[in-house]
Amino acid sequence: MTVAGVGEFGLIDRVTARLTYGESCLLGPGDDAAVVAAPDGRVAASTDVLVEGRHFRRDWSGARDVGHRAAAANLADIAAMGATPTALLVALCMPAELDPAWAEELADGLAAEAALVGASVVGGDMSASPTLTIAVTALGDLGGRPPVVRSGARPGDVVALAGRTGWAAAGFTVLSRGFRTPRLLVEAFRRPEVPYPAGPEAARAGATAMIDVSDGLLADLGHVATASGVAIDLTRDAFEVPRQMRDAAQALGVDPYSWILAGGDDHALAATFPATATLPAGWRPIGRVAEGAGMTVDGVTPSGPGGWDHFRRAE
Repeated sequence: MTVAGVGEFGLIDRVTARLTYGESCLLGPGDDAAVVAAPDGRVAASTDVLVEGRHFRRDWSGARDVGHRAAAANLADIAAMGATPTALLVALCMPAELDPAWAEELADGLAAEAALVGASVVGGDMSASPTLTIAVTALGDLGGRPPVVRSGARPGDVVALAGRTGWAAAGFTVLSRGFRTPRLLVEAFRRPEVPYPAGPEAARAGATAMIDVSDGLLADLGHVATASGVAIDLTRDAFEVPRQMRDAAQALGVDPYSWILAGGDDHALAATFPATATLPAGWRPIGRVAEGAGMTVDGVTPSGPGGWDHFRRAE
């Protein structure tokens, strides 16, 4: 069976039958547009694209895994604004010969990841394409708070991290070398564990700037430093190297800190807080904001790539 045989509307029916809807979804798929509640009166919105061969490979990840990753990439952006995700819109472009079961399992992964934060897949679009592509738009509610933007960091602020970094990058390296273990690292690449509640909690605690770590900690905090007109210095000893990562790095001949500091796809949240602020549970200090510009680690400018660049490195 193929999606061409099922047809566009038949596939839409099969996919939407698998979805469930949270309280923020007032009207789901079936009309020209969905209706999503926006109690705050403002809507945080973000979009992201996953392209087969660039962001995922079907021989590395199942459709459900890809669904989790596609949803997480967008939901994390909403959390990084200090907002609570409410809805996802998904556009799926796929080869006509694709098995419809793949699209159904993709929908299961998308819906399951959205359900972690009480959000719903409320609509989208489908089209034929020679390249399997998933475009996701996420919506979120700010809860009456101002958004936490990248340009608010100030000298003297503490830099803090919620979630983990380096795990997905380690899993990517393992897979790219032709291995499937350590499974813990491979699964981290397939399905990121995102600290979604940490975003709104950071906003309530007075975070001055925040960002989703999708392209690498150095690269993404570099965006904060540039937007805020400050320098950010990280403390290497603030990052523990887990045993599984250390063992894999030794076996593969990789510096584990290259994963931790420059690896993306874990979707941790990095933020800056006033020095007097009490960090919420789950946040840990990893550095300081200072006068100046650029990124350093223990006062030294790091060498090598700082993170992912969509136009330079292919998966």
